[in-house]
Amino acid sequence: MKADGFNPEQTEVNPAQANVTVVAAPKAAGIGIWRTVRDYILWSHERGTIQYDVMVTLILLFVFLSPYWINFKDKPVEHNPRHAGAVVLPDGQGGLIYEIEASAVSGKDDGAVRSALLQIIEPISGEVSITKVEVVRDGKGRVQRYRVWAAKE
Repeated sequence: MKADGFNPEQTEVNPAQANVTVVAAPKAAGIGIWRTVRDYILWSHERGTIQYDVMVTLILLFVFLSPYWINFKDKPVEHNPRHAGAVVLPDGQGGLIYEIEASAVSGKDDGAVRSALLQIIEPISGEVSITKVEVVRDGKGRVQRYRVWAAKE
């Protein structure tokens, strides 16, 4: 027996004297995945990292590819513009004057003429209301065109 109390011939180890080291169990792999998802949601990656590039790529893919799979119901309204000779002129006060050929307008009474003029003007300017209509006649008294003042509604 040595002075420190250790006997090399002794083969039995006393459990009270044994040095026990506890090794931590490995963390579950799912925790790392959730941490990555959290970092993506909170946008906590710096520019220039691969994670940042992945986030930007996913956003761009969503922006450009989502209209193919998601119906946003944002189709333009179909207007069937008449093939009429319509000339749009400024009136000098910030408004517009529309000159429309008489051959494009069908109707004899004032209400029918205004309705036909409105159907020609609305595809050009959107929703408007007619404020004034002036009939332009030739030397023989036949209607050549209509001069229409319209205001946005």
